[in-house]
Amino acid sequence: MRATRACTAIGFTLIELMIVVAVITILGSIAYPSYMSYATRSKRSDAQQLMQEISLREGQYILDARAYTASLGSGGLNIARSGWTCTTNCTSPNYTISVAVNPDTTTPPFYTITGAPVSGSGQANDGTLTLTHTGVRQRLVNSVDKGW
Repeated sequence: MRATRACTAIGFTLIELMIVVAVITILGSIAYPSYMSYATRSKRSDAQQLMQEISLREGQYILDARAYTASLGSGGLNIARSGWTCTTNCTSPNYTISVAVNPDTTTPPFYTITGAPVSGSGQANDGTLTLTHTGVRQRLVNSVDKGW
């Protein structure tokens, strides 16, 4: 008696591959916008943390100099942070942070820290961040406050 073996094909059918591709496409279309939103919030948080550090240092600076300073680099607040270049302003690929102080003749002294998104970056539509000497925080998107 002769033993027979069934010949079976090993592999995937075209339908099975198309189903897998469709499932991966659906998952990707859901995950990508969530990832981009997360990345935008992360970059905004980095700018906000730097702005809060500047505010803290301005508070220390006024005790010594009796005035605020607009210089963020050496000779001013001496801000040094990874990913940022600080001289008169602090810049990164996503934001430019600057400080505007009142003239010396105005009392009481005040400052406003502004974080402007770099045009062409992923943050361009995320709005402009502001932080004042009184602690007021804003994120303006098309002249509408969207919250810090």
